[in-house]
Amino acid sequence: MAVTQIAPAPLFAWPSRQRVVSAVLMIATLVAIGVYAPNFFRYHNIINVLLQVSLLGLLAIGMTVVMIVGGIDLSLPANTAMGAVLGALYMKATGDWAVGALIMIAAGLLIGLVNGFAVARLKMIPFVVTLATMTVVSGASVWVTNSLSISQLPDTFIDFFDARPLLGVPVTVLVVAVLAGLVAMLMRSSVAGRWAYAVGINDRAARVARIPIGRVILASYVFSGLMAGLTAILLTARLGSASANMGNDGVVLDIVSACVVGGVSIYGGSGRVPGALFGALLITILSNAMNLIGVSYYLSLIVKGAVIIAFVAIDGRKETKR
Repeated sequence: MAVTQIAPAPLFAWPSRQRVVSAVLMIATLVAIGVYAPNFFRYHNIINVLLQVSLLGLLAIGMTVVMIVGGIDLSLPANTAMGAVLGALYMKATGDWAVGALIMIAAGLLIGLVNGFAVARLKMIPFVVTLATMTVVSGASVWVTNSLSISQLPDTFIDFFDARPLLGVPVTVLVVAVLAGLVAMLMRSSVAGRWAYAVGINDRAARVARIPIGRVILASYVFSGLMAGLTAILLTARLGSASANMGNDGVVLDIVSACVVGGVSIYGGSGRVPGALFGALLITILSNAMNLIGVSYYLSLIVKGAVIIAFVAIDGRKETKR
């Protein structure tokens, strides 16, 4: 049997329990917003929400690919912050925004490569590796910046990546939409995408089928690092500055929440990019709703944690039926 011929889940399927719960949660959140904060649905605010969703969604795309092969990348926010800091320092010193953007990409790729090498070649546990990487990179970002923001970046850089060329829709939203479509198509139709699902479903069967498991896992983490580098560029342009605070721990929770709520299995072998983007939309709207209603930040963390536990429980029940 050729594992490479196994196709992922069809693009359109009957709603799973996770999709039904996600839809109900989304509807309930929108109703609550409509009652307590009807101004939320103004066009300008919706565009801002889409911008938040896009930045979270970009990291969720990277996490989705890693989770499909059975891994996890907790270092994504720290990776983003490190790339942003290094690129911003270079831009501030030289004024060369093009090379600064490339530095952000390179930093993300390098950190992703380190994670992938440790997991794929050294056979280390993904959770432990990426947690350690997150700690090291976060500390390095604070040390490099002395906990200060790096501002006074070239106007050309900000104007280019923070432009709103189509009906006020930011470049970030357009870039993420196009990228998500491409990644979804590749994961669904390409050999590499099928290899990723096969490795996540059963790595032993994938090894028997002579799928290069190590290279697949390594590539997934490198791709995740690439998404962190792109996020560093777009987030720095949006804020007009860079700092180590970009990689705060709460972002990790939002990324994992977006993936799990969007139907990406923590056990590997299951999940789609559109689902992760829907999860990012739901988590962003839920966070906005709690903020508008006046829920404290710490209580909102409890709610998000409870949401993750609920969806992981659903995912676990689905896994036992395989």
